[in-house]
Order: sequence, then C-alpha cells, then structure tokens
Amino acid sequence: MKTLKVALLGCGNVGSQVARILLDDAEDLASRTGARLELTGIAVRNPDAPRDVDLPKDLFTTDAEKLAENADIVIELMGGMEPARTLMLHAIGHGASVVTGNKALLAADGAALFEKADAAGVRLAYEAAVAGAIPILRPIRDSLSGDRITRVLGIVNGTTNYILDAMDTTGAQFDDALAEAQRLGYAEADPTADVEGHDAAAKGAILASLAFHTTFDLANVSCEGISAVTADDISAAKEAGFVIKLLAIAEKLENDGEPGVSVRVHPTLLPRTHPLAAVHGAFNAVFVEAENAGELMFYGQGAGGAPTASAVMGDVVSAARRLVLGGPLGAETPTGHVPALPFEKVTTSYSIGLEVTDQPGVLAAVARVFAENGVSIETMRQTIHSDGAGTAAELRFVTHRASEAALAATVEAIKGLDVINSVTSVLRVEGV
Repeated sequence: MKTLKVALLGCGNVGSQVARILLDDAEDLASRTGARLELTGIAVRNPDAPRDVDLPKDLFTTDAEKLAENADIVIELMGGMEPARTLMLHAIGHGASVVTGNKALLAADGAALFEKADAAGVRLAYEAAVAGAIPILRPIRDSLSGDRITRVLGIVNGTTNYILDAMDTTGAQFDDALAEAQRLGYAEADPTADVEGHDAAAKGAILASLAFHTTFDLANVSCEGISAVTADDISAAKEAGFVIKLLAIAEKLENDGEPGVSVRVHPTLLPRTHPLAAVHGAFNAVFVEAENAGELMFYGQGAGGAPTASAVMGDVVSAARRLVLGGPLGAETPTGHVPALPFEKVTTSYSIGLEVTDQPGVLAAVARVFAENGVSIETMRQTIHSDGAGTAAELRFVTHRASEAALAATVEAIKGLDVINSVTSVLRVEGV
C-alpha cells in the first residue's frame, strides 16, 4: 500500500485532535483512502508546551518550512496571516496539497492562494474554515453546482450565538452573557473578533465566493457586531415574535437591472418560526436558498477541537484519495464576475426603537418622515412609562423592505425631530 506523508503545522485545540485521529485511526484511514497516512511531524513554536492530547515527543519540530517541503499533504492550523501564508505557498511550491481552516487568510488572500494551487496542480481544501464540523462548503461547491443559489444566511460564530441566546432565554445583559461565555471557554479574553463580527465576516466572504462563483474578500463585507444589542432590544424582539441573531448574509440582488451580490454581517431580527431562530447555545447553522433545491438547512457544532478536526480530516481523506486514484487536484478557482454591491443598495427591513415625548402629534410627525423617504411602516408597538420627570412613550416600528440608503436617511431625519428624545435601537429584519 502506498504511503502518503502528512505534515501538521500547528498543534492547538484543533491540531492536537487532528494528530490524535491520524495516529489512532490510521488503519481505518488507510482503508478509506487506499494509502497509509504517515504523520511525519508537527511544527510548533514550543515543543514542550502542555497540550490536551498526549502525542509522541519525537513528532514535534520548530522547522515548519522543512517539514512542509517533504510532505504530500500539509495541514495548516496555525491561524493568522503569517507565517501561515508563506508556509502554505512553500508547500504548494513543493507539490503538496494543502488543507487549512484559516478563514481570515482565505478571506483576505484566498484568490492568490487558489491561483497558486491551480498553477501547481495541487489541492487547496478548507472545509474547516466555516462552521466547524458542519459540511457546508462541499455541498455548496459540489452538490449545488448545477443549481442557482440566491441567498445564504448563516449563524457562523458560536460565541455570539451563545451570548444572544443567553440574553434571550435568561434576560441577561450583554456584558453578563459575555462574561459567562468567557468563563465557559466560548469567548476569548479579547472577544473583539467575535462580538464585532470580524470572524463572521471572514466566513461570509468565503460562503459568498462559493455560492456565487466570484471572489469576494473582507473589503466586500459590510460588518456590524452585537456589542450594542441590549436586553431591552432582546425583550422587545421577543414580545413581537422575533429573536435576534448575528447573521452572515450573502444574496444576489438586482441593481438597476444588473445582478450584484450583497455580503454583510449584522444583528438581525428573525421570526421565531424561522429555522435559524431555533439554533441555540454555541451551535452554528447555515440556511441556503436555491432556485431548484429550495430551502436547505445545515446545522451542527461550529467550533471545538474534535468537531473542527472532523472537517479537517474530511478534506485530508479527499485529498489522499485523489492522490491515490488520480484525477484533478487543483482548487476550484471562482470564474464568475458578479459585482459586490455597496451596502446602501441592499434591500432590507428595519426595526427602529424610539424614545419620544408623550404628546399629541408625535405619531403623525414620525409617519411623515417615513413617507417623505419612501419607507412604509408594517407594524408599530407603543409602550407608555412614567418616572419622576413625567411620562414618555417608547415606539418600535418594523418597516416594509426598502433600500438601506432610504432606511438610513429615515433614521437620520427622525433624529432631528423635536419630539424624539432618542433613537434607542436600529436593527435589520429578515425572514418576513
């Protein structure tokens, strides 16, 4: 039986689980691939650092470059831009297929990496880059390749889903839910990449590139995080039959009669009847809409060492089988040229919360601003409350769909009304 040399770059949470699978399941992997997968080494910064999995010490090395150039398959799980990018290019240049989970690098520089892999005739696989264990990239790239995808909506960050779900189910404030997520290990000590939407934006760019056969990068993704979402927003959404989720959305739209693609990440109100509304805790899910297949939902664990290692190993087995059986190994470089639409061209709905003076004429003044900007109101809810200073009213509107530019102009105009004390929240609505 043929032997394929496998090099592992990085041995953190996911890398250590990948190494365990390669060693413990060697016989099963050989029977599935038709080749022995020999783990030739693990490149790390510190070979003596403690790890969750007990691995043979003689596998560890600090010479990642030498390890990569002598392998048939290189698994890159270091994360970050450098030295990951240089090492991946080094491996590709030496004829190795590469498996990676590096969503930030792919979102920023994926086009160049795919081009190099194609030119070298090797495979660049990245199922683990989006939604952990959920097999979503392969179905979009392969199973739906004969269909036309119109929209992808994804809960692709487990940390933010845990926080928003905790706020929804317990009434917790954002800071308290974040602290609990950090205590449980769902959130990093510095949670910025998660709560400000940057992690989801990188995954959104990858999903959009596959779904619409065009290269999109982070510069094409409009991004808004969840740090401004309050317990009052969650409570008001619940009363109105909605739940708030951080969604990565990629959809094809018409812009002046020409097709374009919007890619965006933001907190979103979803009806509680929508399939994504039932995704709880740190789980991920991706909802795909296609012309012929209709609506499809992919759900599962979106993070964690063992679940993500499962996605990595799926790519490793696929690359190994191609090396054994022959056939094309290059990456499927996007060939389309659908332009990315600026955010103001997006068509969406708003949920707008207002704190207003409780006096006659307020509703008429607000309604006039909506009408002047070509935005119609779908629903309105009013709550009256009193304090020592008198009475005030909280108004919450949900609009019909309109352009982002018109909706943003409406909010700015409302802020200028004398009867408005404050605009308490502005959230987008999908699924209605």
